[in-house]
Amino acid sequence: MTEAAELPQAPEQARTVFGEYFPEAVRYAELLADAGVKRGLIGPREVPRLWERHLLNCAVLSEVVPQGVTVCDVGSGAGLPGIPLALVRRDLKITLLEPLLRRTTFLQEVVELLGLDHVTVVRGRAEEMLGKLPPVHVVTARAVAPLDRLAGWGVPLLRPYGEMLALKGDTAEEEIDGARAALAKLGVVEASVLQVGEGVVDPMTTVVRVEVGESPGGVRFAAKRAKAARTSRPRRRR
Repeated sequence: MTEAAELPQAPEQARTVFGEYFPEAVRYAELLADAGVKRGLIGPREVPRLWERHLLNCAVLSEVVPQGVTVCDVGSGAGLPGIPLALVRRDLKITLLEPLLRRTTFLQEVVELLGLDHVTVVRGRAEEMLGKLPPVHVVTARAVAPLDRLAGWGVPLLRPYGEMLALKGDTAEEEIDGARAALAKLGVVEASVLQVGEGVVDPMTTVVRVEVGESPGGVRFAAKRAKAARTSRPRRRR
């Protein structure tokens, strides 16, 4: 018996959340339960709770993502939350950023199979992407690192006045309190905890929203960003 056989039937909430793209969501769940387990992208014990704990838990993030913006999913892994978000929000331009080859290979296969034309897969570490990726309106992340370290990777990728949305657990408030000094140095002007997914997931999904001012990443990254802009600018012919 394969791991895919343990995948439970999709709950009724999934039909509502994914709408016309529900069949694609089912296919993604099947891929996670089969190839995702075989390639070590998710643990076999996660298969019975793929819908509630993973797909729906991530899809409801769409409630707080503005319309028509650019998104970078940092440390995308098996595509969470980036792919569920892409399935419910065709208005977004999403980059799935992941450093490991076996994961980016899986992500590219999923993107092509599900016809996600508004999604791009990029292999690399977030801290190496400054000047290589266009700044985005929103950075997303899930279970990547503690907030202070995660912000150090994700915040510099933002446009001025952008925001990072990090899926977190019960200790979200404590993480914010412990990271305030680090966040301030990164140009963060506001950090708050949101609950999304009422009536869809129980417990609701906890999201830490980190908003930046005009200098995402702070003074140090502003200098790096300016240098990157200068070096990428074509030279004039004399």
